Amino acid sequence: MTAISFEFFPTQTEAGADKLQVQAQQLATSHPEFFSVTYGAGGSTRNRTRGTLLATRDATGLPVMPHMACLGHTKEEVRTILQDYQSLGIDRIIALRGDLPSGMGRLENVEFQYASELISFIREETDDHFHIEMAAYPEVHPQARSMESDLDNFRRKVEAGANSAITQYFFNTDAYFYFLDRVQAMGINIPVVPGIMPITNYMKLARFSDACGAELPRWIRKQLEAYWDDSASIRQFGEEMVSRMCEKLVANGVPALHFYTLNQSAPSLAIIKNLGLYPEN
Repeated sequence: MTAISFEFFPTQTEAGADKLQVQAQQLATSHPEFFSVTYGAGGSTRNRTRGTLLATRDATGLPVMPHMACLGHTKEEVRTILQDYQSLGIDRIIALRGDLPSGMGRLENVEFQYASELISFIREETDDHFHIEMAAYPEVHPQARSMESDLDNFRRKVEAGANSAITQYFFNTDAYFYFLDRVQAMGINIPVVPGIMPITNYMKLARFSDACGAELPRWIRKQLEAYWDDSASIRQFGEEMVSRMCEKLVANGVPALHFYTLNQSAPSLAIIKNLGLYPEN
């Protein structure tokens, strides 16, 4: 059975947080390996990330994994966060470079510039306490000079101590499998889990894909444009298309599927049920 996991982002209101935990409980019925919670640019959601982690664990009884972005943090700040997570019994973390908050210019004299430096620091501070996930970009990180330089960054993160990777979402499985081939040719054999984005809203998906460098293939754009504001047709098309993509991934033995839920349970659960990954009991 292919393992699954889910990503949330922290909500801004108490009412939103309560609604999120209802979604978490619904997703928990699929027996995921863990829930992850994102971390805002420059640590802007630090407290809300922590609160969402603990609330999700309390609501579901399942393991949780915080995102940890280092850009804009000092080593002492990161050390304090790591110690807090250790004290809470959290033993899995995804280590990222992160982005600057909107409106901020270039940071000077930063203590962390790359995710590989954060991963190395986590290992120095906590030894093997954390299972460290890292990010991977089958279609190349939008700020990378080339695929080769992006692969070099991937290798540096592995050498720093990362255990496994979760990819940016994609809709082109060839890109994922080609990326795996390139990684394995470098002698790297850590699990690379595909990130899955359910499709529920065309405009939001197109805007986010353009920003993060995830390709939205022309045929998908054209079909979604044709539906425009017909949300029911968009959801049906998205469910069918993403389910077929996941079927191909599962058939080729991917280690797991990580769903970017956008804090909604129904789209991810529909795909999981289509794949036959939803437990009978």
